[in-house]
Amino acid sequence: MNPLIASDSRHLLQPLPPLALYVHIPWCIRKCPYCDFNSHAAPLVLPEQAYVDALLRDLERDRPLAADRPLRSIFIGGGTPSLFSAPALKQLIDGIRNRIACVPEIEITLEANPGTFEQEKFAAYRALGINRLSIGIQSFNSGHLQQLGRVHNGDEALRAVQIAQHAGFSRINLDLMHGLPGQSVAQALADLQQAIDLDSGHISWYQLTIEPNTLYWNQPPQLPEDDCLWDIQEAGQALLAQQGYQQYEVSAYAKQDQQARHNLNYWQFGDFLGIGAGAHGKISQADGRIKRYWKTRQPDDYLRAEQPCAGRQLLAGHELPFEFLMNALRLMEGVPAALFTERTGLPLSALQPALQQALQRGLLQDTPHQLAASAQGQLFLNDLLQLFLDSNT
Repeated sequence: MNPLIASDSRHLLQPLPPLALYVHIPWCIRKCPYCDFNSHAAPLVLPEQAYVDALLRDLERDRPLAADRPLRSIFIGGGTPSLFSAPALKQLIDGIRNRIACVPEIEITLEANPGTFEQEKFAAYRALGINRLSIGIQSFNSGHLQQLGRVHNGDEALRAVQIAQHAGFSRINLDLMHGLPGQSVAQALADLQQAIDLDSGHISWYQLTIEPNTLYWNQPPQLPEDDCLWDIQEAGQALLAQQGYQQYEVSAYAKQDQQARHNLNYWQFGDFLGIGAGAHGKISQADGRIKRYWKTRQPDDYLRAEQPCAGRQLLAGHELPFEFLMNALRLMEGVPAALFTERTGLPLSALQPALQQALQRGLLQDTPHQLAASAQGQLFLNDLLQLFLDSNT
């Protein structure tokens, strides 16, 4: 029997992990056929004031969970948060700062989609303290964008990046998909080259997958064959490396000092508050207990809710090895082995015998002070993680 199932005792978590904040704004101009996020077509008049008020009430309830820790990052995601006006986002950010302390160098990221870009609005975003943008480009090819149901074309994608740069943003992530319906290797590389030519410091490059509860799930498009997908992946990674982009996570590539601090906190099993419709949070307590929670999903229900928390889950000790590694092993360099105990309160022995099995199969790097997938492990990450999941059941 796994000793963690028989006993759920853990060490005290001192210090507590770093703290971040995720803010969810659930509206888009329209729902894309591949998207399984909690996003909804925007009404003719966005309830900006009501929603900002609800977000700040939500944060007020969650404030004790911070345990006097300052926020190290804020990520405003969606949906399409750039549908909101600068005054609304100013009220939100000011309200956050008035409720929870922030480190002086806090990273504040806003997700934005082409089609919502105006020079004046984005200059105002930058002036109110937002210092990083994540732009949902997906492709610069107008034909592929139309297939994906996006509201912008290739020229508008280019213009969005230029507007962001002219507004003073020096930290910009471009979201790009590959493996699109009918996409060739040359077309996938052309998208990457365009992003590189725009001098973005960070590129998130990931393969289109068909998810349940999407239009594509019920009406699947014809995707490239596996051999083509593999060729795209290999050629794209080589191109990014040649151009000075380091792959530091499964789908994240960055130039020096351009890594996403907010996402690194997730992958290193840090804590985060989650406010907004459908937002999730993860919080550690000094006694070693770790819980996840989530908020009411439907925007109208969230706006009306006196208590928007829809559920909580206390993570059992036997679940923590998989929960930790599911995040940490996405990082190409992994994490220091000592971080496992620091963030879970469990001894490294809790990873046995799955750790030995992974080493024997060549899926983990054989380094005593680092938990990191090998090159083979990165290719078969699901198989690697399954070892730790199976060992806890």
